[in-house]
Amino acid sequence: MTEDRDGMVVYWRPGCPYCMKLRLQLRFTRLRYTGVNIWRDPEAAAFVRSVADGNETVPTVSVAGHAMVNPSKREVLDAVRAHAPQLEAS
Repeated sequence: MTEDRDGMVVYWRPGCPYCMKLRLQLRFTRLRYTGVNIWRDPEAAAFVRSVADGNETVPTVSVAGHAMVNPSKREVLDAVRAHAPQLEAS
């Protein structure tokens, strides 16, 4: 699974405390998104490297094709409002 041009993808890996924190925070927003473990998906790992200066920095979040490396919950919510408001719970 690579980038979702209409939705939101959270790229993560096991044991990453930053990933755990962001995913927990997002759970309470009721946003719809796909979580992708970059250790199990070589295409996803390649995508993360392509937007993170060659590094596998996670969490990396793509909102309707707009990638953010290690964003805060606020940055994710702002990106959803700007680029994919359909993802917000009605």
